[in-house]
Amino acid sequence: MRSEPLTRPVPDAAGREPQYDWVVIGSGFGGSVAALRLSEKGYSVLVLEKGRRLRAADFPKTNWNLKRWLWLPTLRFFGLFKITLFRHVTTLSGVGVGGGSLVYANTLPLPPSSFFAAPSWAHLGDWERELAPHYATARRMLGAAVNPRLGAGDEALRQLAVEIGREDSFEPTTVAVFFGGGGPAAERPDGAAGARVSGARNAPSEAAAPLPDPYFGGRGPERRPCIACGGCMTGCRFDAKNTLDKNYLYLAEREGAVIQPESEVDDVRPIAAGVLDGSLGYRVSWRSSTRVFRQRGGSVGCRGVVFAGGVLGTVRLLLALKGGSLPRLSERVGRSVRTNSESLIGVTVADRSVRFSEGVAIASMLQADDRTNLQPVRYGEGSGAWRLLMSPLAAGRNFAERLARAAAEVLRHPIENLKVYFVDDWAKRTQILLFMQTTESTLRFVRARRRKGMRSAPDEGTPPSAFIPRAHDLARRYARIVGGRPTVLLTETILGTPTTAHILGGATMGRDAGEGVIDAENRVFGYTNMYICDGSTISANPGVNPSLTITALAERAMSRIAPKGEVNEAPRARAAEPDGKL
Repeated sequence: MRSEPLTRPVPDAAGREPQYDWVVIGSGFGGSVAALRLSEKGYSVLVLEKGRRLRAADFPKTNWNLKRWLWLPTLRFFGLFKITLFRHVTTLSGVGVGGGSLVYANTLPLPPSSFFAAPSWAHLGDWERELAPHYATARRMLGAAVNPRLGAGDEALRQLAVEIGREDSFEPTTVAVFFGGGGPAAERPDGAAGARVSGARNAPSEAAAPLPDPYFGGRGPERRPCIACGGCMTGCRFDAKNTLDKNYLYLAEREGAVIQPESEVDDVRPIAAGVLDGSLGYRVSWRSSTRVFRQRGGSVGCRGVVFAGGVLGTVRLLLALKGGSLPRLSERVGRSVRTNSESLIGVTVADRSVRFSEGVAIASMLQADDRTNLQPVRYGEGSGAWRLLMSPLAAGRNFAERLARAAAEVLRHPIENLKVYFVDDWAKRTQILLFMQTTESTLRFVRARRRKGMRSAPDEGTPPSAFIPRAHDLARRYARIVGGRPTVLLTETILGTPTTAHILGGATMGRDAGEGVIDAENRVFGYTNMYICDGSTISANPGVNPSLTITALAERAMSRIAPKGEVNEAPRARAAEPDGKL
C-alpha cells in the first residue's frame, strides 16, 4: 500500500497554499534518503537541518579545536559533534548537513539474523528478506568498499580473535570511503570482506589531486582517495569519506530539493485547524539554531512531513508536539530507547613506537560470539581531547565502590597509570574498543518538566549498563596484547551511566498505536502523509553499527510512496488512528 500522491496544493485557513510537497526535518541517513527519493518522484522538498553546512576546510585538524569540533551553541561552538548527558546514558552524535555521517566511523555492516528475528518487530514482516534489496541500494549509494589497510590495533584484534578461538570471525570492515581507482573495492555478494588484508606500515600521505566522481556517472562531486589519516570522526578534510552531502543530499539538490541549515524545527501542526489528521497538509515552523537569541526563523506549508532528526531530535520534538500540536501521537513516543548494548573502552600504551592513529576510523571487526561484536576505533594524530575525560576501568554498584576500585588500580600500578595520562599523543597511543551486543536493554525518554527538552527514565526490562562483564574481559585481554591500560569515560566511573554512539528507538514500529509510534512502512499512526525515517525507528538492537540499517529502512519506506501525479490502485494510505482503526 502506498501513500496518496501529493498532486494539488490545499490552502490553509488564511488562504495560503503550501509552498512544498514535503518537508524533511533532519539531513542524516534517513532524511537524506527521503530528500533524494521524494525529489526523484517529482515532489518539491525542503530539508530543514539544525546544524551548519560544513565543507572540508571547516573541519578541525584535531579535536582540541573545540569550537570547530563540538556543537555547543551556548558557548558559540558550532561544530559537528555533540555530547548529551542524561541520567541513564551519555550519547555521542553528529550535527550538520549530513547529520551523523559527518562524524560516524564509515562502517557499514549487515546485522546478524537475530536482529531481524527479534520478537519486538519480527511479527511485522520478514525483515531479512524484505530489506535485502534496500541494503544493496544503500551500500551502492554510500560507496561501500572493503577496507584495504589494517594497522597495529587491527592486528592486535586478530591476535585476540585467535586467543578466544574466533579467528574465522575476524575481518576487515566494509566502509563508506573512496580508496581511489574507478570506484568501490570488490566485495563478496553478501557484502562481507574478501581476502585477509595485511597491515601497512607507511605513514599517511598528503591529499592527492581530485578525481572525477567515481560513483554516479559523473553526476556527483569530485573525490580524493583516502590517505589513512584516521580523522574520519572529526570530519574528513580530504573529501575521501562518503558523507551524505556527497551522495544522497548532493543528488537531491540536483533534483531541486532545498536544504536549509541552521534551522531547528519547533512546531508541526495540521494546516487546517478542524482537520486533526493532517490530511489537508501541515505547517512547519522553525527557529534559528545559531543566532544568540534563537529568534523565530519562519514557517512553511506542506502536504507531508518526514521526521528525520535522529533520536535526540525526533523524539524530543515528538514529545513536545504530543502535548500540543499533534495530540494524536501514540503514547509509545519515547519508549523502547536502545543503546545497542554498547560499551566504549580506551586502551592506551606508553610505547612511542606504537601508532594506532593510522587508517580509517574502524578498519576491522570481530564477532566475538553469537551476540557480541568488537571493533577497534581510532582518532587521527593529535586528537587527544578525550584524555581529559578518561578514568581507570572500574566496575561497581555505586560511586563509592567504583571510586575505591579505580583508586586501587592506580595504587597498584602508579607508574603505568601515570604514563597513560601524560602520553605524548593520546590518539597515536590509544585504541578505543567499541563493544556492541544484540542483547535487549531499554530506556525511556520523557518530556522534561522544568526545561525544554527531555530526560531519561527506566523502561520495561533491563536498562543499559555501563558495566558489561564480557566487554571488560575482552578489553583487559586486548590491553595485555598491546601492553596498555584500559580506561573509560569519567561519566561511567562517577555516575555509572553507559556511553553510546548509537542511540536508537523511541519511535518504534508496531501493529497499531498501542504497540508502536509508526507502522511497518514508517507511517506515523494517527496522521496522514507523516513519516519517521531515522534511528528512532530501529525496533531491536542490531548489535553492529546501525547507519546502513537506518538507510535501508528509509529506502524501503520511500519506495512505497507513489510518484507525484501517479494514480494509486490502493486507497488513501494512512496509518491507523490511535484506537487502532483505519
